[in-house]
Amino acid sequence: MPRVVDYDRRRLLGTAAMTMAGAHLGVSGRCGMSDERAAIAMEAQEGRGRPHPPGQGVFRAILAEDIDWKPFAAFPPSVRLAVIVGQPSEAGAYTIRVRVPGGVRLMPHRHPEDRVYTVMSGVFYIGLGDQFGVDKLEAYPPGSVIVLPGDTPHFHWAKSGEYVTQVTAIGPLGIEYINAKDDPRNNNP
Repeated sequence: MPRVVDYDRRRLLGTAAMTMAGAHLGVSGRCGMSDERAAIAMEAQEGRGRPHPPGQGVFRAILAEDIDWKPFAAFPPSVRLAVIVGQPSEAGAYTIRVRVPGGVRLMPHRHPEDRVYTVMSGVFYIGLGDQFGVDKLEAYPPGSVIVLPGDTPHFHWAKSGEYVTQVTAIGPLGIEYINAKDDPRNNNP
């Protein structure tokens, strides 16, 4: 489990709550707070805010050095996956990171969920189609954002060295290889 830095939500919302309470009492001024932000703060104080997924009801930060990288059965053995936010195996929003060592190929596959990839480091090569083809690969440098609709056949190659991508989607996470022989889960004795 990554180390997180939690902050007391009441302390963060305290100024907003006092401002809104003052407004209810007829005291003027919101300390420069926008109407929208003040309304959100008041809803949170009154328990009317949007419900949060488990573990996401407080501000937290996950430091890069505390990310817990693990093997993932559907990837080649050297590839690592880290769950950043949410539970990818369940319905709901999640964010994961995937670290692929240089030279590794992820053969054509598809995911049922729409995905947004952000390239964190290295160069991310992705191609579309149900057959791996070097001529189909496009290179994306760090900072690039790639939107991949669900059920789109695609493939990856760490052609120029290791890369790390961050993937955000609505779960559950799914992966289906176009050719069953390319699925690492089928190669385990």
